[in-house]
Amino acid sequence: MSESAAAFFYLVSGVLFILALRGLSHPATSRQGNLLGMVGMGIAILTTLFLAGPSFGGLVLIILGIAIGGTIGAVIAKRIAMTAMPQLVAAFHSLVGLAAVMVAAAALYAPESMGIGTVGAIHGEALVEMSIGVAIGAITFTGSVIAFLKLDGRMSGKPIMLPSRHAINLALAVLLVALVIGFAASESHVLFWLVILVSLALGVLLIIPIGGADMPVVVSMLNSYSGWAAAGIGFTLQNLALIITGALVGSSGAILSYIMCKGMNRSFISVILGGFGGDAGPAGGEDMDDRTVKQGSAEDAAYLMVNANKVIIVPGYGMAVAQAQHPLREMADRLKEAGVEVKYAIHPVAGRMPGHMNVLLAEANVPYDDVFELEDINSEFTQSDVAFVIGANDVTNPAARDDKSSPIYGMPILNVDQAQTCLFVKRSLGSGYAGIDNTLFYKDNTMMLLADAKKMVEDIVKALDH
Repeated sequence: MSESAAAFFYLVSGVLFILALRGLSHPATSRQGNLLGMVGMGIAILTTLFLAGPSFGGLVLIILGIAIGGTIGAVIAKRIAMTAMPQLVAAFHSLVGLAAVMVAAAALYAPESMGIGTVGAIHGEALVEMSIGVAIGAITFTGSVIAFLKLDGRMSGKPIMLPSRHAINLALAVLLVALVIGFAASESHVLFWLVILVSLALGVLLIIPIGGADMPVVVSMLNSYSGWAAAGIGFTLQNLALIITGALVGSSGAILSYIMCKGMNRSFISVILGGFGGDAGPAGGEDMDDRTVKQGSAEDAAYLMVNANKVIIVPGYGMAVAQAQHPLREMADRLKEAGVEVKYAIHPVAGRMPGHMNVLLAEANVPYDDVFELEDINSEFTQSDVAFVIGANDVTNPAARDDKSSPIYGMPILNVDQAQTCLFVKRSLGSGYAGIDNTLFYKDNTMMLLADAKKMVEDIVKALDH
């Protein structure tokens, strides 16, 4: 009876997870989706505790682990800044991968407790599932650690290109397959740990050559890996909740990776094989050539926008760093009061993880109806008086559209240069995360507002009030 009840409640939690993903697909329903996901996870945890049959001692240890982990997670969630959310997500992915490795090791050394056989006589299908799950988990762990270090600035975002890296990765992949086959056939503990070591190395080598400009794809890709690792271990444990949840995370992460690649006009294979991007290159205009830029003040920007009919705001990572979303919404409110039409344009890879800008704008209570994706608003720049770019660099670079020699050529961009006037808020003329000079800075209709984004927007608000 308890097994049937557990399967039923795991199925209920799986349905709630599916509804949660549906809700998270749009900002207007994201809170409801998040709530459904929390309820689903709560049901899965309670089912595991009270219906999946742990002993009293095991129950105490599980509750203790939940208390410790929950406390740490709550503290981190309260302290983390929105700008650090991408690296936090990468760190969480690493923990999922590590958990898969640990669960697989527990299954290997205590198979009786998991109903998959006895030591030396583990079911063959369980060995295959275990080896695949542990390989994906180990790759996810080290890959996510490298992604975290790059996003957090503790490691250079510049691609690290090892000599003959493709040959090395191919050799490791072949070795990994051979080790998995050998382990599944022999149940050798030595081969099991060799699978882990090779997978750990492969995770590092796969992510190190990927540059900063491709990090949004890497984050979603590692999200997918963590899901497949969980699903693999779910099959080993014969746990329906892990299988459903892992498959949902794995498939949705893979779809999101495809969307990110499409948004950058990049193939998934080219990203995995090592892409462009890295440390900021030489600042535009500094020993570059004789190009000049037109600089303006907060008063200039306020005058242009308050006399405009239509203003499109383009937020980027610079807005996130400066925490300028709240004064930005205040500026938009002032413009609306003056009769100006205001919209927000979001590029699919703005920021350093999918949906980064949407979350920041929602935090500032920007109306969902004012926020538009690239394909829905790009045609409107030609009819707008002002494009107000705040910290978005690579996703507005006309070189991606006009310069066939540019490394980012072909990447869809927001056509802010087609507005009558482009106001660009940035600290300096330095290049963006892709390390590429932005030709937008030097166009005749661009006015650079060189300052901290938050201070500049606050000064614009003051000028509008006057």
